[in-house]
Amino acid sequence: MAWWYRFLEILPFEWAQEGQMIFMKNALLAVVLLSPLFAILGTMIVNKNMAFFSDALGHGAFTGVVIGSLFGFVNPIGSAVVFSLVFALLIAVIKHKSRMSGDTVIGVVSSSAIALGLFLITLGGRSFAKVNSYLIGDILSINPKEIGFLFVVLVLVLIFWCLFFNRLLLVSINPSLAGSRGINTFWYETVFSLIVAVTVTVSMSWIGLLVINSFLVLPAASARNIAGNQRQYHLYAIAFSLFSGVSGLLLSYYIETASGPTIVLISSIIFFVTYVFRKR
Repeated sequence: MAWWYRFLEILPFEWAQEGQMIFMKNALLAVVLLSPLFAILGTMIVNKNMAFFSDALGHGAFTGVVIGSLFGFVNPIGSAVVFSLVFALLIAVIKHKSRMSGDTVIGVVSSSAIALGLFLITLGGRSFAKVNSYLIGDILSINPKEIGFLFVVLVLVLIFWCLFFNRLLLVSINPSLAGSRGINTFWYETVFSLIVAVTVTVSMSWIGLLVINSFLVLPAASARNIAGNQRQYHLYAIAFSLFSGVSGLLLSYYIETASGPTIVLISSIIFFVTYVFRKR
């Protein structure tokens, strides 16, 4: 790991050294990777009015964590990812096959998933204290291997975005027009939903399920208030996400609060400021 610590020497927090407070540099690097990842996905989530859906994915991920814990997995993220993927696919299929509105389908499946998770974790009088950490999150707990995984996810999402952004945008704005041009709207929506599911699930132990949806939506919503085109929309979203992520991490350290909620509070302030100056 010597190369890792040499790399971290270029980051701020000179007082954070190997064996002493090095977690702050790990957390900073994680925020720098998570912020653009969530901002990019958040722009499409806001375009597609999927805020409720991304929140519901957290409920599915929670149930996956519970199932993994019951099977004795030390790190139940694997089971959570599988359950979230099934959960997202189930919503997509029901929406596609039925005439029910998307909100209704999401509400039914989401409430069922969270109820199942709570039922299983409390069955037999058990306490759900072991999964509390996933509700609040702790970005300071991230390790170098997880940061490397985040980097891979970010690169894959960027490649996907470059290849399929125009089609995704058309599907989000006008599904009927997209279908008339030969675009398989169901599969594009499903693939995007699965990407969001994986991102939310693998990040929940660092950000916290209670605020992860806000981490996705707020930077994009703020950018939409003032952006004049898609390029500005994405650049503003990434800038707002990076600013709130880094400043929230620093502030949470100095005032001793949870990092995830602190980041979201700064994002909320940015949203209300941009709302005042929004393009009418």
